Amino acid sequence: MGAPFVTFEGIEGSGKTTQVRLLSEYLAGKGIPHLVTREPGGTPIANEIRSLLLSPREEPVFPETELLLYEAARAQHVRSVILPAMASGTAVLCDRFCDATTAYQGFSRGIDGARIEWLNAFAAAGLVPGLTVLLDIPPGEGLARVSSRGFRLDRLEGESPRFHQSVREGYLRLCAQHPERFARIDGRLPVDDIARAVRTAVSTRFGW
Repeated sequence: MGAPFVTFEGIEGSGKTTQVRLLSEYLAGKGIPHLVTREPGGTPIANEIRSLLLSPREEPVFPETELLLYEAARAQHVRSVILPAMASGTAVLCDRFCDATTAYQGFSRGIDGARIEWLNAFAAAGLVPGLTVLLDIPPGEGLARVSSRGFRLDRLEGESPRFHQSVREGYLRLCAQHPERFARIDGRLPVDDIARAVRTAVSTRFGW
């Protein structure tokens, strides 16, 4: 399948973006070619879909609409960015992937899991991460971090605490179902401690 594919998952405010950046800096220091990307997004079309998904709006966004938009962005992203990079020998670090769809649109929105599993596989061309780092943090702490940034909350960040709790529970269930792929790390630890745990996980899996 080519070079390693590492994804980072977690609820809002879990610290994914920071840890992706720190791992990227670590890999750059070791001279390991890699690409950093995110979902939804990663291409101009996928970024436009991201804006549709996350911008607060008066019109209600139905769960089915939300799901299909995420999958459309993923289909473009995987084929335009991720698969070509991996085929060229470039490792890929991705902030969210299919597990986010399962946690958010499946566990929290209540869409049938089998349907999401099929759509995930279709949109991602069957691609599965070699390692998924789950930064686990209680929703109250994660949302407090988000609020402290001083920016307007996006549509998902502004969801109810109950919604975010169900997302967390969904991630924990996925972690239990796929222990061979997931590395669960306490997102409440100091940033440097988390970064060391991430490096240990990727070194163990890929020999970096």
